[in-house]
Amino acid sequence: MDPERGRYHGGGMASGVPPYNPYGPYYYPPQQQVQQPQQVQQQRQRPPPPPSSTEWTTWLIPLFILVNIGMFVYTMYENNCPAHRRDRVMGNCVGVDWLHQFSFQPLQQNPLFGPSSNTLLELGALEWDRLINQHQEWRLITCIWLHAGVIHLASNMLFLIFVGFGLEKQFGFIRVGVIYLVSGIGGSMVSALFVRNSVSVGASGALFGLLGSMLSELITNWTMYTDRGSVLFSIVIVVALNMAIGLLPHVDNFAHIGGFITGILLGFILLPRPGYSWRQYQNYNQQGTPFKSEFKIYQLLLLAFSLILLVIWFLVGLIMLYTKHDGNNHCRWCHYLSCVPTSKWKC
Repeated sequence: MDPERGRYHGGGMASGVPPYNPYGPYYYPPQQQVQQPQQVQQQRQRPPPPPSSTEWTTWLIPLFILVNIGMFVYTMYENNCPAHRRDRVMGNCVGVDWLHQFSFQPLQQNPLFGPSSNTLLELGALEWDRLINQHQEWRLITCIWLHAGVIHLASNMLFLIFVGFGLEKQFGFIRVGVIYLVSGIGGSMVSALFVRNSVSVGASGALFGLLGSMLSELITNWTMYTDRGSVLFSIVIVVALNMAIGLLPHVDNFAHIGGFITGILLGFILLPRPGYSWRQYQNYNQQGTPFKSEFKIYQLLLLAFSLILLVIWFLVGLIMLYTKHDGNNHCRWCHYLSCVPTSKWKC
């Protein structure tokens, strides 16, 4: 120890003595910040958030549900089973003691707890002869709002709640409404091409259109999904199960198929969402340039291609329909798409 200076000297880490610090024993000079390479900085920056999408208020899907329920109540009012039933052999009206005028047809006539086929025809059900020979084109639309029974109505409305609310919240009532109505017409068109001897009603074609648009929306916005595999698997399972149900008798699977194809094409046209390009991402890292969302090339190609196919789809279908072509003559095995005969039932 130096008595004049009163401090240690000649020490260091090797000797176990701390080095001299002129700023005090607890002061440590700031370390010089090492400038990282620009590429390392770019790698450490977080990617930009996805483009924000407006959440719409869902009012159209609830309105559709109310309209369908209201139309069914009106159908049962017009049906008036106790007053109009002529065939006493088929049994009594179901629930006549407590439903009175709104009671259902005998289960031998309608096992779905609903009206008679004559009532459905009077209110706008789809039937080939009246559509083509009597030029009642409005049946392509009116049949969407009619249902064959309580079971039919309940299953379709649950399906509409499951599929429709999420789509309207993401994409708004205009696009979802267009998909619903146009897909319903597409389903009616295909049904009339292949089904000539029975009455067809229900919103199934429109509902399958919404389901098809979900599939095409996933494909066209593929890069924006983080769990796209699970979403794709869920959609495929739902489609497969409902198509399998359509193989049962008295279920119009042609309306399902027509609505589904129409919905897929409309989804590519109406539901692509703009994203960020890689060039914008680089400019953001280098210069801090704000992002502007833009459509990708493959989205625009899918849109244009689907628009052309949609026009061809309706032109060919309507021409075949109004020139009285029977779709079964052009496709001998297609009738199995709507009903597969087994030992338990006949088609």
